[in-house]
Amino acid sequence: MSALKIKPEQIKLGYAIKLPSGWMKHPFLSNNMLVENQQQLHILKSLGLEFVYFYPEKSKQITAEPTELSTSDEIEFNSKMSEAQAKMLNEKMRRIEQAKAHRRDIQKTEKAFNHSLNQVRELMKQISSRPLNAIAEASQLISQLVDTIINAESLILHLISSGNKEQETLYYHVLNVSIVSMMLARNLGFSAADIKIVGVGALFHDIGKLKIPSQILRKTTPLTTPEHNLLKLHTKYGTDLVGLAETFPLEAWPVIEQHHEYLDGSGYPKGLSDQQINRLAHIVAVVNEFDNLCHPADPAKARSPHHALAYLYRSMKGKLDDKTMRVMIKMMGVYPPGTVVMLSDQRIAMVMSVNSDSLLQPNVMIYDPEVPRLEAPVISLDSDDLSISKVLSIASLPERVREYLNPRAQVSYYVQGKPG
Repeated sequence: MSALKIKPEQIKLGYAIKLPSGWMKHPFLSNNMLVENQQQLHILKSLGLEFVYFYPEKSKQITAEPTELSTSDEIEFNSKMSEAQAKMLNEKMRRIEQAKAHRRDIQKTEKAFNHSLNQVRELMKQISSRPLNAIAEASQLISQLVDTIINAESLILHLISSGNKEQETLYYHVLNVSIVSMMLARNLGFSAADIKIVGVGALFHDIGKLKIPSQILRKTTPLTTPEHNLLKLHTKYGTDLVGLAETFPLEAWPVIEQHHEYLDGSGYPKGLSDQQINRLAHIVAVVNEFDNLCHPADPAKARSPHHALAYLYRSMKGKLDDKTMRVMIKMMGVYPPGTVVMLSDQRIAMVMSVNSDSLLQPNVMIYDPEVPRLEAPVISLDSDDLSISKVLSIASLPERVREYLNPRAQVSYYVQGKPG
């Protein structure tokens, strides 16, 4: 889309323009704007700019012409303009502070997530050599997360876009599945004791994969029948490993053994169906499928969380419990963290966190090529006139937007309680 350079005095109502100055040198919320009223026109002409960029294709026809003002009217107009400009600037500063607070929140959450991830990494390494230690540490980690999940007035689900080191995929996956499974168990009305069992089972559900050759786990092309049969053994290897520790809760065993069983009997290792499948194992099965859709072995096939949930509900009917899937979709929100969206002002953004009290009004990180990614504005839609107009697929994004928002990075979730 080509832009013309025009002088500020040539700007008219309805013009779509872009300001060439730094974001902090004007009171508007964005450098890109549609000039809709005389107030904006006046401020633009008073900024002392040599030129602005004008986009004829984006402009609208607004017929109102500026009226001549008498001297007294002009004094009053200028006074109101100064007041309006100060008000706009204050609003802008409030937004900047709000964005900084969101960023601090994200950093705090990422720090807590990384701490939990380090614990997972250590206990996974210990499970063969020091199983009792591993189980004790897992129990402590899960207890802390259960306290947050049960006691918070409402929960905020955060996106953690971490760089995905290949050898650490398992650690991200099990922590992710554990957190989301515990939230799902809470939303399904399970007791605190059951939520903890779900968390411990989910944390160890893929432990058997430590005994599967890494070239099979990382293979991006379809597995051969022998390879697939070997991969299926991870559920048995998993129960063998946790069996090394007498302290591992027996109630969590079925989660490790049955998280690939389907209601229609088409799963493995035993082809169980319906009531034969442990109810806690089934919760983890649903979350495990979701996370695998977001993070397949071939990254090119990764789905956004929004599209993964839609696929799950549409394609896994009869295999996964309908109510569990519906509750999960409701819990994650219409726009789960990691979803790329178009806002009502045509800007592209990625959902960063969702508050369980206001699922339609998440916090989003806005794509703005003029702002470095690490300083990208993170705004809360509940305090804005903005709304989400549609969900975008990762494949439809221009490369520069993909690189900026990085939606295919490891989509991990961490939970934070919101004080009542």
